[in-house]
Amino acid sequence: MITANWTTDRITTVTSEEFFNLVERNRQHIYKTFPVTTVNCADLGKTKTFIENALATEKNKNGYYFYLRDVATNLLMGYIVIKNIDPKIMKCELAYFIDKEYQGQGITTQAIANTVKHCFDELGMNKVYICTATTNIGSQKVAVKNGFIQEGILRKEFKNGEGKLEDIMYFGLIKSDYMK
Repeated sequence: MITANWTTDRITTVTSEEFFNLVERNRQHIYKTFPVTTVNCADLGKTKTFIENALATEKNKNGYYFYLRDVATNLLMGYIVIKNIDPKIMKCELAYFIDKEYQGQGITTQAIANTVKHCFDELGMNKVYICTATTNIGSQKVAVKNGFIQEGILRKEFKNGEGKLEDIMYFGLIKSDYMK
């Protein structure tokens, strides 16, 4: 495990090469839970397109991208996306992963706390939710530590990287609970 001081970058400061390297270092670690990202970042050319699409998505305010960086090494070490924004209900979903070498240090928990604050304060969301595999205990802990409440299990809701449908746990946080 690497101990890191970290910062958050925006998509405009991240290169295709460093995002590809982050995915490649963690491909076996994330392919089940981030199948779209791993497929769309299968090589450097696809990763460049992935980043260009993310830039367009953010420009259109349909999603927002944050990247975690180790301050000492300048290494990209994690990724958070705000997606599935529903402007009628003012809710959005968070998805995230961190390099396996940086897990267990509380970095993801703090980064999600910062992102939740952004969702409520800057984007005006009423609800933020996280969907996680029933086997992803680490992600469930991050949600609970940030005040999210498990609202249910959605059966056969997600097609993982192996093409199998699996149940996911749905965690929600509404703004009124966050403000308390």
